[in-house]
Amino acid sequence: MAIKKVNVHGFTVEYEENLRAGIEYLKYDLDFNEAKIFFEAARRHGKADFEDDADRNWRLIYNGSRGIYTLVRR
Repeated sequence: MAIKKVNVHGFTVEYEENLRAGIEYLKYDLDFNEAKIFFEAARRHGKADFEDDADRNWRLIYNGSRGIYTLVRR
């Protein structure tokens, strides 16, 4: 799978192409303030786990040296 990079509410996120549903949840289903909670938690703790409306489990990982986030399935 190809790695993609996208801006989600001002945060740069890398993800594998087959994980597009998680990006769409963060970007379109949540408003800025809702999504920001996950990004801030990942920045503070290195990762933030969340679940979307379809009960899929996701993890947002913060890479401090690169200043970007990576979305993976849990």
